[in-house]
Order: sequence, then C-alpha cells, then structure tokens
Amino acid sequence: MTLNNTIEIDIVKASSSKIASVDFENLTFGNIFTDHMLICDFKDGVWQKPIITPYEPFLIDPSAKVFHYGQAIFEGMKAYKDDNDDVWLFRPDENFKRFNKSAKRMAMPEVPENVFIEGLKTVVDLDREWVKKGLGNTLYLRPFMIATGHGVIAQPSSEYRFMIILSPAKSYYSGEVKVIIAEHYSRAANGGIGAAKAAGNYSAQFYPTKLANEKGYQQIIWTDDATHTKLEEAGTMNVFIRINDTLFTAPTSERILDGVTRKSLIELAQRDGLNVEVRSVLVEELVNAAKDGSLKEIFGAGTAAVVSPIVAFAYQGTEYQLPQIENSFALQLKEDLTKIQYKLAEDTFGWTVKV
Repeated sequence: MTLNNTIEIDIVKASSSKIASVDFENLTFGNIFTDHMLICDFKDGVWQKPIITPYEPFLIDPSAKVFHYGQAIFEGMKAYKDDNDDVWLFRPDENFKRFNKSAKRMAMPEVPENVFIEGLKTVVDLDREWVKKGLGNTLYLRPFMIATGHGVIAQPSSEYRFMIILSPAKSYYSGEVKVIIAEHYSRAANGGIGAAKAAGNYSAQFYPTKLANEKGYQQIIWTDDATHTKLEEAGTMNVFIRINDTLFTAPTSERILDGVTRKSLIELAQRDGLNVEVRSVLVEELVNAAKDGSLKEIFGAGTAAVVSPIVAFAYQGTEYQLPQIENSFALQLKEDLTKIQYKLAEDTFGWTVKV
C-alpha cells in the first residue's frame, strides 16, 4: 500500500542515544523505550502541530479526565527490518481506522490521517537503529490518546493528547498456554465498548485473569455476556478454533475487537486453500469436539505474539488436552504472515508500508 499524506512535524532530537545501554538479546516486552516520542495536542477544538521530542515524562493536571473517567485509547503495531536494512510497517491504515473508531466510541476527537501515519513513519525513521534485523526482532509501536482536560465534572474532556512511543521487542514467548473458559465474568457486553481498543477493557480483565492464574491457567477464553455459551476471544487476542480441517473464528461485533492479525490470518488461510468459517462456536461444540477427537487446534491471534497456540482448556472443572499434530494451521499461518512482514515473501496483498 502507498500512503502519501504529508504534514510538517517539528523534531527535537535527543542529545544522546540510550541504545548502547540496551541488551537487545534479553528484552522484557514493553519495558524499554527508544530515544524519541511523538506528541500532538488537541486544544480549542483543533489539532495542534505535532512535535517529536526526546522520550521523557511530562506534567499533567491531577484533575485530568483520563484519571477520573477513563478516556484513553491505544493501538498496538510493529515495525520490521528486512535484510536490506529497510524498515516496514504492517497495515498501518487498519490501525488508523480502528484507532478513530475507538476515539468516536469514547467521545474523543478523531486523529487526522496524516498525523497518525506520517507521525508513525517519521518517529520510526528517527529511531530506525532500534529496529534490529532477524526474525523475531521488531519495534513495537504504541499510538495512544488520553484526555488531558482538567476538571472532575462527568463529561468528555475538551483537551486531548495523542502520542506515539516505541519499544524494541523480541519474539513473544509465553510458554505453554492453558486457558479457562469463562462461565461468569465477561470481557465486554452488547452496547458497551468491547469493540474499542479502550484502556478500561484491559484493566477489567485483570481480576478474572488473576483468578485463572491462581488455578494454573494463563488466560481466559471469553464467552458472550448474555449466555456464556459462545466462544469469543482468548485473553487479549482473537481466538481461532480448528475442528477437523475447518478453521473457525467468531465474527467481530460490539463485543469483539476487529483484530488486524485476525483479518490477515483469515485472508492468508483463504489464499492457501484452508477452509475458514467466520461464525460463533458454542462451548458445547468445543467440548464435544475435544471428546470425540475432532478438535485439532485452538490459538490466539494478536500483534504481540502473532499466533499463540493453546495446549489445553478447562470448562466446569474438567481439563481437555489439545493433541500434538504435525500439520499445524497455527504454525503455517504464523510463518506465512511473518515472512510477509519481514519481506521474506512477496506481499501480494499490499499490506507493507516502507518507512
């Protein structure tokens, strides 16, 4: 894809780089940040001129509405470096569209496309040495927006800050993942903000996930809020289920996030001739498939891990093991996707954008 929107961005470079002090072989995901960040403020009803500054803390009023009413949204993206030292973004237009969808749902101003896309390309280019070559090496990109207007009256803020920060990352290994199927707690409800990438969606998951962790499970497969009979998402990721040789994933809705990795895997599966059905899968179907041996794979799909295979699930006190198989759809699709992202395979979809 080609994006040619231009905007003037002021740049204040860091006096020195932190990069020499970073151990790139032993990175904790999302814990180290690059030398620069982008800031663009919304004041008096208009977006101000973006600026890139050295990464550092900033002052904010204690009564800022982000603290009191939770107006905060974000995106998760990655940049990749190919063997020619070129740096690439992956489907940034999809993240831009979803960001503004989230903004609209949270009564926040939509960010102009040139601020989002050109801002990303400019700050990534400035810190391009932080993007290391090699499969598994990436630069995680975190665009986000918070309500900065002051006052504790319960209404939308009049001022906002859009920012982009960058964090070098290695392959996201989480070990063997076992999950519990939700029977009581819900990730999102009809009419709510489940389809928005809002900060509050994630904090609301922490407590039920903590309970799952205490039982020896890493994540939860969320079910619909009304009946808890339909499988929806896995932790903070979209979920795929393979029964025999058909791959199922739930349709997006007011409760389910429109994942960029999810839609990319669907398109890749269809290209490769795999049978894909986008429909709700019932918990009962999953349990029956586990019992009769037709359940082959369950995996989560998201930016951080790309694909996260699940080795077992628990429901109503019974644990069901997933079989070990040779022709894993999960691993095939992950390989297909990462080859495109690292420019090791032709991008016939036009998903990659050069920085």
